[in-house]
Amino acid sequence: MKTALCQALLLILLASAAGAAVFWLHPGAPALYLIEEPLQPDEVTLKDISQRWKGDVIWLDARPEDQFAAGHIPGARLLNEQHFDEQLLEMLDILQTTTKPIIIYCGGQKCEASRHVREKLLSMVPIEHEKCFVLKGGFPAWQAER
Repeated sequence: MKTALCQALLLILLASAAGAAVFWLHPGAPALYLIEEPLQPDEVTLKDISQRWKGDVIWLDARPEDQFAAGHIPGARLLNEQHFDEQLLEMLDILQTTTKPIIIYCGGQKCEASRHVREKLLSMVPIEHEKCFVLKGGFPAWQAER
């Protein structure tokens, strides 16, 4: 009886340690508290987009093509790191002439693909920095609002 209890406690301890390790090491782990991090200068929220521009923006999806195909924000165009040059070429005229803000999103809060695409886009296309933003929370934030 005592051995079975010790084994059960050991299994619980090992399972807890494994769960904690996955949580701390996983790039998409949720925050343990509800306090939101302040917006970075290049970030906007869905609320900002709705209030400032009434949703009239150009959406760029920085996720891989298979994720884009599985679902994306309506009207979004694919512009990711993997095929940046070819995808940019297809929409260069629109991006150079638009007066709408450009919002780039990727797979979540800890995803950096949208920032990488933004940096590359701003270095290659004459777009004002104040008109090109990263969506805070990425595609999951948009899904949570729908």
